[in-house]
Amino acid sequence: MNQFEHLKDDDPEDQDETVCNREEDCSINNNRRKTVSPAAGEHPLQYNYTLWYSRRTPSRPANTQSYEQNIRQIGTVASVEQFWKFYSHLVRPGDLTGHSDFHLFKEGIKPMWEDEANKNGGKWIIRLRKGLASRFWENIILAMLGEQFMVGEEICGVVVSIRFQEDILSIWNKTASDQVTTSRIRDTLRRVLNLPPNTIMEYKTHNDSLKDNSSFRNTKITL
Repeated sequence: MNQFEHLKDDDPEDQDETVCNREEDCSINNNRRKTVSPAAGEHPLQYNYTLWYSRRTPSRPANTQSYEQNIRQIGTVASVEQFWKFYSHLVRPGDLTGHSDFHLFKEGIKPMWEDEANKNGGKWIIRLRKGLASRFWENIILAMLGEQFMVGEEICGVVVSIRFQEDILSIWNKTASDQVTTSRIRDTLRRVLNLPPNTIMEYKTHNDSLKDNSSFRNTKITL
């Protein structure tokens, strides 16, 4: 975790209302056929991570085909330095409008319920009042990149979902049936996000999401 803070660019450029400051800023390592590696002298991440962005019109019914059409791969990072360079040019989640999502997933895993790495898994969900998304998003991605969850390869990725009345943070894991692992992820989330003890947390398997075609309805609530 300290290496992230130490290597952070303290003077990022101002951002506009698009996902990236300038298209070339977010084109870093955006060649899907090219293997992304840390440059000489950089601090490698344990896994490469790919950032995705999606936006849809809420009035349109969601389905797998339309979701795939609306999700856009922005780029992949392999080192701490690449991450901060990339991240400093992104619009913060709190400045996004409408029905928008950022997804940061391990390279090779699509942020879709049906993906091979996700299909037997699920996600923890935390609902946030407006104004908190940017800070909580940064905290959760630093915890993930810094391997603070200590659950081996179980973590698939994290998502921040901007909605009209609330924002939603979620972390996806591979094995929904592994209660020990899912509990450890929940407890680590509470710690790294400094959540109050009475914070309501929800869990939903991707199989249940496929059944009701919903990300955040019909969840299992825990305190």
